[in-house]
Amino acid sequence: MNYKIEKLSIGINKELFEFAQYNANNEKLSNYLNYSYWRSTIYAFSKNKIALFFLYLVIILMIFTIIQPYLPYQKSPIQIFIDENTGMQLRNHKPNSEFYFGTNSIGQDLWARIWSGTRTSLLIGILVGLWESIIGIIVGALWGYVKGLEKLVTGIYNILDNIPSTIILVLLTYIMEPSISTLIFAMCITGWLPMARFVRNQIVIIRDREYNLASRTLGTPTQRIITRNLLPYLVSVIMLRLALAIPGAIGSEVFLTYIGLGLPINIPSLGNLINEGRIVMMVESLRYQLIFPAIILSLITISFYVVGNAFADAADPRNHV
Repeated sequence: MNYKIEKLSIGINKELFEFAQYNANNEKLSNYLNYSYWRSTIYAFSKNKIALFFLYLVIILMIFTIIQPYLPYQKSPIQIFIDENTGMQLRNHKPNSEFYFGTNSIGQDLWARIWSGTRTSLLIGILVGLWESIIGIIVGALWGYVKGLEKLVTGIYNILDNIPSTIILVLLTYIMEPSISTLIFAMCITGWLPMARFVRNQIVIIRDREYNLASRTLGTPTQRIITRNLLPYLVSVIMLRLALAIPGAIGSEVFLTYIGLGLPINIPSLGNLINEGRIVMMVESLRYQLIFPAIILSLITISFYVVGNAFADAADPRNHV
């Protein structure tokens, strides 16, 4: 073998070959781009001024919601204030320099209650949204890629999906003690189903493409194929679903409170506040009790929706330069 190699090398004309030298100027003549997926995604997102505005808005809202209790001259959200002149509860006091959003029907400060309720609703929304996304992505990815799990997961999905989620929410919140953990648990029972079904359908479309078949032929582990070959194609739609899951969970909390199965009245939430405002909305002078929490809820919902849509578009490689 060595003899054949030496004989072959003797027959090669070395003058026809020369070592290539690196020249930095040649890079400018090529079409090479120093492409980075996440850098391109952030750049594309930053060009959407409306999305940036709502992103800053929701960040400011969340930061202010967290630090609000520690600011000076803040009142307790559960304290009942007494009118010094009458000695009775300071009921339905209109907004002024002391009570920025006025007081409710039992004399509690609406400013403090709205920000306390926003903290509660955001906590519920973020925890439920993260749970739905994580479990939905894991189950959906395995459901769509591992064919051996298809019958099992499909059976579980059909059982849970055929039971209306509203009935499950109502039953669990009725049976269990009303609390934040009860609401989160009730929403998480079936909340992951839409995400799992969506991810599964997307993976079924791309799982048998040539590069995935090549990866399986080369012995690439299933976990690596899912995380490296499949899920990156779904980043844009997953981020959109995650962004919509948070206001969706807040909306579920508002709905449960509306039908009387939400958090107890001593735990402020946007659902409780909107339900309280709904009772007095027909009185023109008291409509501020519904308007203020409704504005905060609307700002949160719209901000997440706009930012989620914009990030989904920016994460699509077809929109990258």
